[in-house]
Order: sequence, then C-alpha cells, then structure tokens
Amino acid sequence: MDSETAGKARHAAYVAEQASARAATQAMASPLVRAIPPAVLALMQQGHDADELEKQLAECAVQAEQLGNARYFLGRPPTHQECAEVVAQDRCGKPVTRAMQLGKQKHVIALQCAEAVLKELWPAPFSIEQRYRYYPNARFLETISPEKEARLIAEGCTEELRGTIKPDLVLHGDRNLLLAVLILDFKFPCPGTNRPQWTRYGSSSPYADDLQGSVYEEALGGKALLISPAKGITPQ
Repeated sequence: MDSETAGKARHAAYVAEQASARAATQAMASPLVRAIPPAVLALMQQGHDADELEKQLAECAVQAEQLGNARYFLGRPPTHQECAEVVAQDRCGKPVTRAMQLGKQKHVIALQCAEAVLKELWPAPFSIEQRYRYYPNARFLETISPEKEARLIAEGCTEELRGTIKPDLVLHGDRNLLLAVLILDFKFPCPGTNRPQWTRYGSSSPYADDLQGSVYEEALGGKALLISPAKGITPQ
C-alpha cells in the first residue's frame, strides 16, 4: 500500500471513528439532542452545540416563571388557592383562572426569549405559534396564516378553528415548513409543584382522548417535547 492510499485509509478510519463517537454521545444525550438529525446537529456544532440550545430554552422558561410571578406575588410562587382563583371571564363568558392568566403572560415572555435563542443557535427555519389545520384521516396538513387566524377570532368565528393545532415552537430541518425536527411547548404548571404535562383533547375534539404532543408528532413528524421551569426539556 503506497503512502497516499495509506493516508486515505487512515483518514477514512478517523472519520468513521468520529461519527461513531458522535452517535454514541447522542445516544446518551437528552431527548432534545437525540431528536436532532445528524445533518442539523453538525451545522449547529460549527458554532454552538445542542446542549447550549437546550440550556438557553430551559432558561427562557425559568425567566418567564420568575417575571410572571413577580408581577403579582413579588417573586414568590402562587399557592394552589391563588392559582384556582377566578380573575376574569373570556368573550364567551367562561371563567378565567389566575393559572390561565399567568400561563398566557408567561408564554409571551418565554416565546420572546425563545425567538432570540433560536435566531442565534438554530441553523434552519423555525415557526413560532404557527396554527395548522390537520386532517388526521387524510394525513393532510396545511398552515393558517396569522392574518386569517386573527380575522376569524375577531369575527367570533372560532368554530372554524376547531380541530386546528398551534404548537409554541416548531423547529424545521430545511425549508419544508410542514415538517418538523422538534415541536416544543412551554408549560407553566400552577402551582409550580404540579407536574408539567400534555393536554388531553376533550370529547368534542377531532382528536378526542389523544394527548396534545402525540397529535403534534403525527401531524408534523418531529419529536414533541415540553419545556417547563422546574423540569427543563422533557417528553412529558
């Protein structure tokens, strides 16, 4: 074997060894890192690694929790009784609890933070609060524009939004915005000692008894994970 051939063989062995090491590392990694395809992971590792993405997104949840609680409770967490307190009514006259109100406010803070993080660390397109219409029997998915969504809500035509899904964050691997690598939802349990969990759809939904995360995965094809202040990023 000449020196050039030997050199190529050593290089090929080195590449194979590095790929094997990356695969082994990823196998032991967090659910978020394991869900990222190798091609996207390689792009990330040119600048920042996936662990940094996970760390900063989890920090967004912690920051939102602290800022949201500070507004009403001077930084302390709300009690079970305070979470259950009815503080308003929605447009349909249904009660709005403190837990619901806090959740919405914390989501706004968390999503602003997450957008800044993803712009810096995610090497492909991503969507924030994109609403989709999903037809499970046909396995067909389409987007609903923010303008159309706002118009339907303003007109009181929320029935037309029945059966749609709206994940907090959808991370794509390429420019196909109907396919996901990761689907991430922030959850802010109230009180904070409650376990973060996916919502189970009610009997009037086309996805009756299915978990929110399962429907997201079926519709968008990626791995669905929760982000919460206490648990960080978890499957449930």
